[in-house]
Amino acid sequence: MLRSLNTAATGMAAQQTNIDVVANNIANVNTTGFRRSRAEFQDLLYQTIRAPGGTAADGSRLPTGLQVGQGTRTVSTENIFTQGGMKQTGNPLDLAIEGAGFFQVTRPNGEVAYTRAGNLKTDAEGRLVTVDGFAIEPSITIPTDAVSVTISADGTISATQAGQNQAQEIGRLQLANFINPAGLRSIGRSLFVPTAASGEPIVAAPGEEGIGTVAQGFLEGSNVEVVTEMIDLITSQRAYEINQRVIQAADEMLRRASER
Repeated sequence: MLRSLNTAATGMAAQQTNIDVVANNIANVNTTGFRRSRAEFQDLLYQTIRAPGGTAADGSRLPTGLQVGQGTRTVSTENIFTQGGMKQTGNPLDLAIEGAGFFQVTRPNGEVAYTRAGNLKTDAEGRLVTVDGFAIEPSITIPTDAVSVTISADGTISATQAGQNQAQEIGRLQLANFINPAGLRSIGRSLFVPTAASGEPIVAAPGEEGIGTVAQGFLEGSNVEVVTEMIDLITSQRAYEINQRVIQAADEMLRRASER
């Protein structure tokens, strides 16, 4: 009887984690470049009372065994890198990646992080930076007297300066991709850092090496689907309640057994 109490408790703990993941997804439904997460579960060890294929007392082969499971556990939370919805802003420094890939940004400690959020700005020196002030890698500086900036699908950045009629190329964006993007580690601020699971970054110009292209004047929103998250939330809540009822039923059976 104690086994059922512990088994149901693992189910409640797993569903609590699932609800936490869903809550974070819903909270970031309007976060630029956000990627939804999915909790994944795995059953625990089994107590083998009679092994499948064993031999019975009369020497016959047993076609099935007797195994009792110990419950479940959360084994991972996987980031889902499907394309988010595109929103046209008209801002020349708003960029969206159509396809695979990440913008590269340099953090204050000098390490490179990766993001899908392309709502870029310029700092006091004219460098392209994120909303947190992290410089785009490779560094690109917009001339202070630029009257217009054009960013093509292949990442080529051109600026028309005051007194000029012809746009001049001032740099080119480089994007990065990974063999296993799901292995990236989230560090907040819509940033990811590589791990041994993700592999090393594959850096190339937009449109090359299987990397997507750049769309100027657009932002890629979160890939969270509210309806899907609500369904997951309801399902998880019901599973939590059922496990709770299992604990109540086991407790009632223990109570009746103790009365005898």
